[in-house]
Amino acid sequence: MAQYSFTKSAGGILIPATPDSKDFIQRIKVGAVVSADIRQVRNPAFHRKFFSLLNLGFEYWQPTGGAISPTEKKLIRGYVRFLAHFAGSEDALQAAADEYLNGVAKKRAANISTVKSFEAFRRWVTIESGHYEVYELPDGSLHKEPRSISFAKMEEIEFHALYKATLDVLWTFILSKTFPTQQSAENAAAQLMEFAA
Repeated sequence: MAQYSFTKSAGGILIPATPDSKDFIQRIKVGAVVSADIRQVRNPAFHRKFFSLLNLGFEYWQPTGGAISPTEKKLIRGYVRFLAHFAGSEDALQAAADEYLNGVAKKRAANISTVKSFEAFRRWVTIESGHYEVYELPDGSLHKEPRSISFAKMEEIEFHALYKATLDVLWTFILSKTFPTQQSAENAAAQLMEFAA
């Protein structure tokens, strides 16, 4: 199915925005009725800005291993606090737990080679930004799957909210270690976008 673009002008008149659109309109006879599914397209420059921000975060992120997940650490540390409530000496128990976690991490890391993947990074940022669906798997576990950010599947307002949430996630986990403010990080992303153009 062909797609044609139009620009709204004063008086509510749609004017062809591309040569293909103009050719299509010229082939239609005066008085003919035309049917169309019309939607307003997102700002492509803003979409590029979003990916420039993602690229900036990806460039400044350095993997640090990750053989022990934050959930596992949280579980162990919570259990240590529970034990300390009854036995006391939380500091000694936390030190023992940290030593245990380091040993497990070393054993796991012996079989793992860490590779930076932009696609995996983008999926993680999208999920951390709250733009995901949750699916229950046959084993009862829950799986988060990022929702699409394609032009055809997201409205401009939703995209702006995703951009802001993405900036917050990147700022919290990565960019605040390098840039003094979120605005300076956005400026760096804009410069990266200009450099790539």
